[in-house]
Amino acid sequence: MIVQIILIIAAYLIGSLSTAIITCKLLGLPDPRTQGSGNPGATNVLRSGGKKAAIITLVGDLLKGLLPVLIAQAFELSGLALALVALAAFLGHLFPAYHGFKGGKGVATGLGVLLGLHWAVGVAALVTWLLAAGISRISSMGALVAATLTPIWIALTLGDFWLTMTGCVMMILLYWRHWGNIQRILAGTEPKIGAKGR
Repeated sequence: MIVQIILIIAAYLIGSLSTAIITCKLLGLPDPRTQGSGNPGATNVLRSGGKKAAIITLVGDLLKGLLPVLIAQAFELSGLALALVALAAFLGHLFPAYHGFKGGKGVATGLGVLLGLHWAVGVAALVTWLLAAGISRISSMGALVAATLTPIWIALTLGDFWLTMTGCVMMILLYWRHWGNIQRILAGTEPKIGAKGR
């Protein structure tokens, strides 16, 4: 039980590290929270800091979700305990302890979590995102469709109730963090991929 609690807390603290803020600070770029959409994520960093900073942010955010889950897997955690570690890493990104509990939208970190649970789940989510984003030409649409189908991919691949429930919670949180995007999609004003967006 003690090991499980330590891993859950560690997952949250790792998730709380803002790759976007750290990357921009190290590269001498403006704080992403003061630029563009104000979201500390790879997409906003791309707009304000360029491809290099965005790629570093994307990889860092993905690793924040991947590593805690892989470590939990190495300790042979399963079921509810593994689900809590996965969720803690994801919540750390959304509500970082080091940055006033104001974090990013969770797409890259969520993908890292899914890859950690099972590579097939992560690949399925990524392919879903690419297809939906490619067809709609709206990045946020890809994320929302992928989030919607994630619990199904988890259930089909892992067949675990608690991990499937974690996928459902992540889906709900992603919808909440993308509420502004959803409203713009419905209004037909959400920026297309390649266009200057928000």
